[in-house]
Amino acid sequence: MSDKQHILVVDDDPDLVESVTMKLESNNFRVTKAYDGIEAWEKIKEDRPDLIILDVMMPRKDGYVVCDEIKKNDEYKDITVVLLTAVGDAVTTTNYTHFSGKTSLAEDFILKPINLDKLIEIVEANLE
Repeated sequence: MSDKQHILVVDDDPDLVESVTMKLESNNFRVTKAYDGIEAWEKIKEDRPDLIILDVMMPRKDGYVVCDEIKKNDEYKDITVVLLTAVGDAVTTTNYTHFSGKTSLAEDFILKPINLDKLIEIVEANLE
């Protein structure tokens, strides 16, 4: 087992997952990838992460649902969750809101398009 902190990146956009993974790995994190909420749960149970970067809008199971499931599960509730949300521009056309993002049980959130340096700051701050 490595002593690097382990981060699970969950997003249905493979390019985004790849760029976030490369940035995290270059900052000495160990990264696991998942592309929807169902797969995220498989990865969490397989190899428990220290932090999860979780997209909100995904097929099969959205990020709010996954976040709430994690936070209501005694075995996993102490995993830090950072929600990834693109709803900034689409607030009027979507039922996802910043308000529900902030009232979800996630520790933090970051807006898309992602500033990778800002993402690293958020990850490091939440893992301290």
